[in-house]
Amino acid sequence: MLKPEEIKCEDMGQPDVVLPVSLGSEQTSAGALCTNTSQRQMENNTGPVESHRCLQCGMCFSRQGYLHLHQCIHTGKQQHYCSYCGESFVLRSHLQRHQRIHGIRTGEKLNQCSDCGKSFSQRSYLKIHQRIHTGEKPYHCSECGKSFIRQNHLRLHQRLHTGDMPFECSEYCGRSFNQHNSLQQHQRIHTGEKPYRCSECGKSFNQLGNLQIHQRIHTGEKPYQCSDCGKSFTVQSSLQRHQRIHTGEKPYYCSDCGQSFRESGTLKAHQRIHTGEKPYDCLDCGKSFTRQSDLQVHQRIHTGEKPYYCSDCGKSFRESGALKTHQRIHTGEKPYHCSQCGQSFAIQNHLQIHQRVHTGEKPYHCSDCGKSFAVQSNLQRHQRIHTGEKPYHCSECGKSFREKSIALRKHQRIHTGEKPYNCLRCGKSFTRQSDLQVHQRIHTGEKPYYCSDCGKSFRESGAFSAHKRIHTGEKPYYCSECGKNFRESRALRIHQLMGDVLDLRNIHSRACKY
Repeated sequence: MLKPEEIKCEDMGQPDVVLPVSLGSEQTSAGALCTNTSQRQMENNTGPVESHRCLQCGMCFSRQGYLHLHQCIHTGKQQHYCSYCGESFVLRSHLQRHQRIHGIRTGEKLNQCSDCGKSFSQRSYLKIHQRIHTGEKPYHCSECGKSFIRQNHLRLHQRLHTGDMPFECSEYCGRSFNQHNSLQQHQRIHTGEKPYRCSECGKSFNQLGNLQIHQRIHTGEKPYQCSDCGKSFTVQSSLQRHQRIHTGEKPYYCSDCGQSFRESGTLKAHQRIHTGEKPYDCLDCGKSFTRQSDLQVHQRIHTGEKPYYCSDCGKSFRESGALKTHQRIHTGEKPYHCSQCGQSFAIQNHLQIHQRVHTGEKPYHCSDCGKSFAVQSNLQRHQRIHTGEKPYHCSECGKSFREKSIALRKHQRIHTGEKPYNCLRCGKSFTRQSDLQVHQRIHTGEKPYYCSDCGKSFRESGAFSAHKRIHTGEKPYYCSECGKNFRESRALRIHQLMGDVLDLRNIHSRACKY
């Protein structure tokens, strides 16, 4: 049997001094460095105990010296002080163990890992650490076979099988947890406590892990790298979501329409299309949104905030996505490729719209006339034909237009004389890019619009549409004066001009009679 003062600690892996005590007929230990181990071993010690009783708590010790050491607990007397940090200890062995923390300063040789150089205050800690390098996992789960480096990790894992959740949020909501630190983190939701504070910006967090992730904003650290494209991320979950772009995985499935998504948040936002739920309301104008991020972006319309700044040209944007898209103008990057024809796009939405050329999909329908469109903005412009709305006004002449980006801007070039689109073959300039493209077909001889009825080809879609009416007999242009119909708008305009000329001649001839 080991002597009490030389009992070896199973948990710490080192012999240490224990203080044998007696309470009634049971033997235990008090004031030991590792009380849980020494107590187990002293329970089996049947040797005689000389009683030296503590008047404060009634504990008995086999030696007077052990009693004196124990009494330091009550008196607060700490005889051994660390010269580096000032911490004090009852036992010298406690101080010596503590001083290993300062081993680099004292020159004491630490328990150092030969693989990575990391040092530990105790050899037992080093042994546990070395399992990371050796891959040793000596603690096995009998339920599922999973292995662990540490015994306490196995104990925590086994609670998954047993369902044991011993840590209850009894003060607030009654929720239970299988780990004490999980309960502590949860309780901060109720208390609002955020003990982890960023020294850079002062922001506080309720979990240490969240603080560490946040600090990467300041350090620029992005430790999680995509092996496919090399892109780096600050958070592992962001990398996992990104990798689904390469794998094509969309694990989140809408039970209403069958559409799949890469992210659970995107699915939740999508499902609000079916439910009609818009839980995020703008306090300024009352507009509602399905996603909080959409509300935050919208609110910048009212505040005028544009926090995303282009370092190349100085332009600012309300959305980070808009800045990223804009920056591709400077870089020339077009990361979205059509698998059908190989055409590339700077914006993903433009690729999706383009792909409808191949699929023929036109998901946006006009409720007035039934006409369908591949792009929602085209439907909105079309609906102004029915409503008569012309919200865009020319500041020079007051003329109104249904479209700002196309019709109004093109019209304004009449006033400015601007013709920004130049033909490289002949130098001719045009106010519209589409006019330049049509003109260039004179040089190339290209006639992409082909009539399947007669085989004739055309340079312009308008000329082709007018030609097809010869075969169909359609005459959509109607003269309100005489009721005559025409295949082309140009023919109607000529007809109306001729009518004006005849009216002038009649007026002139009547005037001559007098």
